[in-house]
Amino acid sequence: MVLYFSKFFGGQKADYVTYWLVFMYIFSHSCLGNMQLLKSDGGVAFNQYSHFMGHNSLIQLISKVNFLLILFHLIDGLYLAYKNRQARPVKYAVSPTSSTWASRNMAILGTFILVFLIIHLKTFWFRAKFGEMPHVNIDGQEIHNLYSIVVEAFSQGWYVAIYLVGLFALAYHLLHGFQSAFQTLGINHPKYTPLIKALGVVFAIGIPLAFATQPIFLFLKQAGIL
Repeated sequence: MVLYFSKFFGGQKADYVTYWLVFMYIFSHSCLGNMQLLKSDGGVAFNQYSHFMGHNSLIQLISKVNFLLILFHLIDGLYLAYKNRQARPVKYAVSPTSSTWASRNMAILGTFILVFLIIHLKTFWFRAKFGEMPHVNIDGQEIHNLYSIVVEAFSQGWYVAIYLVGLFALAYHLLHGFQSAFQTLGINHPKYTPLIKALGVVFAIGIPLAFATQPIFLFLKQAGIL
């Protein structure tokens, strides 16, 4: 089914359309949601945000669609990498100067990000949906205390390290995908390409950096440094 849609929509075009949709979700998730973790309110704002996200029907539908898009993006990306490898079974003796390390290793970066996402979902989403969760009373309402789970996870140095390495891989993935998405969709002009490249760098660094501030801040706070 995924391969059918990939061929129908044009392979790389399908991959980069899903890239943009997933990109917008990640952007809103990091900037509008998880940054609540940085507030010094004992997790009140973050718990209210996570409760809203978990009980709003529209948000739940968007989350499910986004999960399918991520799955499609992954499988389609691996399929394209496989087809490219078949078309060129012997590697270049010298890597083309026009390509970057990220562009030559998108499948590896994507697979690493998948492992990172699985760890992330198992720690937070899976436990919130199917595991034992502590509760907290906010304004007379008993809700899941997801903040305490996040603090528990980010108080462990090894988990923070895995998280940061995963975000580093995400930055590389976004850096290549941002500009390539414009090119694949036919939006490529000498006048605008430098601006697109600059925006790509800002977003590729900014989004993972926004995510990275959360585990670093909570780890340092639990260690008594902040």
